[in-house]
Amino acid sequence: MHTADCPEGCQAPHRSGLPTPHSYTVDAQKKAKLLWIALGLIGGFSLVELAVSLSSHSLALLAEAGHMLSDVAALALALLATWIAGWPPSAQAPFGYRRVEILAALANGLGLVAIALWIAWEAVERLQHPDAEILGLPMLITAAVGLGVNLLNASLLHDHSHHDLNLKGAFLHIVSDAIGSLGVILAAIAVWLFGWTWADGAISLVVAALILAGAVPLIRQSLNILLEQAPAYLDPAAVQAHLLQTEGVQAVETLRLWAIAPGQVALTAHLTVNPQDGPERDRLLQTLQASLQATFGLTDTTLQLAAPPATPLVNLSMPPSLELVVKE
Repeated sequence: MHTADCPEGCQAPHRSGLPTPHSYTVDAQKKAKLLWIALGLIGGFSLVELAVSLSSHSLALLAEAGHMLSDVAALALALLATWIAGWPPSAQAPFGYRRVEILAALANGLGLVAIALWIAWEAVERLQHPDAEILGLPMLITAAVGLGVNLLNASLLHDHSHHDLNLKGAFLHIVSDAIGSLGVILAAIAVWLFGWTWADGAISLVVAALILAGAVPLIRQSLNILLEQAPAYLDPAAVQAHLLQTEGVQAVETLRLWAIAPGQVALTAHLTVNPQDGPERDRLLQTLQASLQATFGLTDTTLQLAAPPATPLVNLSMPPSLELVVKE
């Protein structure tokens, strides 16, 4: 029986026409720097926006200020998760602590849902009882500055959010803020130019729907990893068929494929193989690991190789039925 993991020197996977994960990872120090910049910008402006929203009586601006304050908590959570994820693996945590970032992404996704529901509730209340004293101009100016702050933060995180769920959660918070700022601008124009105070609540309702739409995929992706499901881009049946095509492999059993974090996928399997002696099995093991890496991008693999079970000998001079008679 042989068990082995892919060596530490495994190279980046080659593409062979089959879907493979992207090998890109975000440097922890760079990630923390980006999050600190976004945290400082949003934290400072959220206080300004809160003060203006209270003085202008705008629900849309107040909702946006509350959303920005929640972003401060979301970014702080993302920073904490980034720090913990950098801890080295240990005997108790052999895969490291990258799952902490997935938990942070899930928490941020649920936070977005809570924000969307709160904005929707307040928007319905405002539509039923509109405020006749909304100040459109201060609302417009503040929202325009807020949109600029959010777009700057979004540009900082955008390029890295595709490969990191923790950053994606923070990025979606900022994007939803930008959408909220744009909604406030439209509501402010409607109130300032046309006196449509109902627009404040109506646009807030649209913003809530957009925030909710962005949160659902983040929650789904986080849960898929936490539930240890196979990544969507990898088909366990295709991996099993690929192993069976390798010369010397007779059967593949108990194949398990799951994501530890985005870009980090683990595989374990029990293989029945023909080679009997140790050197031949070692060569087959190396061939299988290299093939899995080149075809599917899998580098964290544990394969158990075993010989076929021996065929039981049959005593033709004494059939099993006679043996039972003799024993009795």
